[in-house]
Amino acid sequence: MMIASTANKRVKEVAALTKRSRYRNEEGVFVVEGPRMFAEIPKERLVHVYATERFLNENGSAGLPDGAGLIDTVTEEVLRVMSDTQTPQGVLAIVKQYPYRLSDILSAPGPAQLMFLETIQDPGNLGTILRAGEGAGITGIVMDSGTVDIYSPKVIRSTMGSVFRVPFYRTDDLPAVLAEAGKAGIRLAAAHLQGSVEYDTEDYTGPVGFLIGNEAAGLSRRAAAMADVRVRIPMLGRVESLNAAVAASVLMYEAARQRRRSGRETR
Repeated sequence: MMIASTANKRVKEVAALTKRSRYRNEEGVFVVEGPRMFAEIPKERLVHVYATERFLNENGSAGLPDGAGLIDTVTEEVLRVMSDTQTPQGVLAIVKQYPYRLSDILSAPGPAQLMFLETIQDPGNLGTILRAGEGAGITGIVMDSGTVDIYSPKVIRSTMGSVFRVPFYRTDDLPAVLAEAGKAGIRLAAAHLQGSVEYDTEDYTGPVGFLIGNEAAGLSRRAAAMADVRVRIPMLGRVESLNAAVAASVLMYEAARQRRRSGRETR
C-alpha cells in the first residue's frame, strides 16, 4: 500500500507519536528512524514500518518484516511529515515500549552498576549516558519524572541502539527508589561539586549506583543526602564542572576499570 497524502489518518498518528510523549505512553509504542537504528530493532518489538520507494529500491527487503500489513510505502513528503528530522533516511518504524519493573533493575545478575538520573533535560545527554553505559557494562538506569522522555526521537537517535539493550525504569519518587536500592545492598555514590572524596579513590567493584543531577542545578539536596558518599571529579584550568553525560561516563568507566582489574566485570 502506498500512502501519498499527508492528511492520511495513519500519517497523523505517527506524527503525533513523534511529537507527543503522552501519546507515545498511551499507545505503548515509540518511533525509530533511519536504517542504522532500524537494523538494531529486536524483531519481536517491531509493530509497523513505513519506507519510501527509494529506500526499498536501494535496500530491497533485507531486514524488513515478513507478512502483509506490517509495512507501508510512503512518499518522501509523507515521511517528512511523520519524521522528527529535516532529512529523513527513508525508513521509520513503530516499536513497542519496554515494560521494565524496578525489580528488574535492582535484581539484575552480577554486581549492580546502576545510574540514577535526576532531572536530566538534554536528550543528547540521556542518550549518551545509555550508549556509554552499555559500553561500560552498567546493569540499568533509573530516571525521575523530571528527566526528558527516553522515548523522545532525539534520545532514541543518540543512544545508537543501546536503548534496545540497557534496562531502564522511570519513577515519580526517586528518593523512594534510592531507599529501595540501599535496602538491596547497593552503595550510592553521588557526583557532587562538594564531594568529600575524589571519584577514583572509592571502591566500585561491589554493587554500586551513581547519582547524576540536572545539567544546571546538579542533584537536589534530598537526593544528594541519600548517597553513601559524595564524589568529585577534580578539575584543572578554569573549568568548574563537566557535562552531565561526560561526568556519568567518567564514573561508569572508572567502575568498569576497577571491575576488569579485579575480575568482577558485570558482563
